[in-house]
Amino acid sequence: MFSVLVVEDDFRMRGLIKELLEKQGYSVTASHDGKDAVPLIKERAFDVVLTDLRMPDIDGMDVLSCAKEASPCTPVVMLTGFATVDSAVEAMKRGAYDYIQKPFEPDVLLLTVKRAAEYHRLVDENLKLSAELERCFDYEFVGSGRAVTELKKLVEKVAPLDTTVLIQGETGTGKEMVARLIHRLSPRAEEKFLPINCGAIPDTLIEAELFGYEKGSFTGAAGQKKGLFEAANRGTIFLDEINNASCSLQIKLLRVLQEGSFIRVGGVEPITVDVRVIASCNTDLAKEAEEEKFRKDLFYRLNVVTLSIPALRERKDDIPYLARHFLAKYGKRFSKEINSITPEALAALAEHQWPGNVRELENCIEHAVVIEGGNEITPGSLPREILKKKHYTDPFAHTGVSKLNETEKFLIQRALRVFDGQKAKTAEALGISITTLWRKLKKLNLE
Repeated sequence: MFSVLVVEDDFRMRGLIKELLEKQGYSVTASHDGKDAVPLIKERAFDVVLTDLRMPDIDGMDVLSCAKEASPCTPVVMLTGFATVDSAVEAMKRGAYDYIQKPFEPDVLLLTVKRAAEYHRLVDENLKLSAELERCFDYEFVGSGRAVTELKKLVEKVAPLDTTVLIQGETGTGKEMVARLIHRLSPRAEEKFLPINCGAIPDTLIEAELFGYEKGSFTGAAGQKKGLFEAANRGTIFLDEINNASCSLQIKLLRVLQEGSFIRVGGVEPITVDVRVIASCNTDLAKEAEEEKFRKDLFYRLNVVTLSIPALRERKDDIPYLARHFLAKYGKRFSKEINSITPEALAALAEHQWPGNVRELENCIEHAVVIEGGNEITPGSLPREILKKKHYTDPFAHTGVSKLNETEKFLIQRALRVFDGQKAKTAEALGISITTLWRKLKKLNLE
């Protein structure tokens, strides 16, 4: 049901418009003048504002300005007599959606309001879609290598099914991002996604934090508090770095996973929750369970579907794609027109071993975007630790400048090694066509 605010100082006209719109199913709020309407506009959002132009104290122009300030997407329709048509046109220049000249036919009013309401609906949907695309931008697992492609396919299979998932991978590989992607593709997408760092909760607070407590259950419990599991009901809980969970926490997690219920601290009644559990670890959890460093029974509960994320050094083919992905992200965030990464910078990124994985690469590109004053990322804008690697030499790092042929030969050889001789990927990484690459290979005797 669309909501309409009618601002009209004529009692009979206001009543007529309200009656017409309500018969068509609109939710109508009527206001007798602009002074009364302004607080209403500030308090709540309307799908359409229908306002008379000439009113005492605060006129239609002021109502228009207030509505646009409160909600720029809300269409404002002006009601005007013949003598004020010019003013109505001026109002449209200031952002009004349309105007209706008095006296008007009821069908004209209804058609105009219907169009305005539909316009607001479309704008609202576009804004929601843009926000969703922005979230997708952050959650997209970038890469085209075999390991990443297989991982994406497995995520698509697992996400719609309400099963426990264990994500394994080194720190910085993107375990939480994959967990969020699973949640976003699941039937629980509209509910909460709640990450919990298992190693960060002190043993003394574990039970109260996870399951909540009742008023008076301990000193300082002034009121009832819901725990994290209860807060995530119908949603997804992400148990991050579960291998760091204490023995006490492991026992409590096992109980809630087995029974689907818990009792608040100081409570007597069990509380049932409907929560999907996704856990992550940065070690081989099966090995830790075998060595009795992790509870075997909890491991078996978590190990329903296991997703393994490869380290970045094991999928270096994806580095150019990831680098450009982060370049677009931070270029937009910092409003910088940086459109490309030079072959020299890409060669340096490809040679680095990335102990911090994708997170380290993202920080590196963010650093470069902040530092770079031109329109492309160069070796000079990369962090020093990337260029300090002995296996990478910046051809312009010395006082002399290398010959162009030597520089091209160096870069092409490096790129070919990075991409295992694959010409198409080498050409793309270097920012040249495959034809140009073949010509340079012949010219530099690299065939």
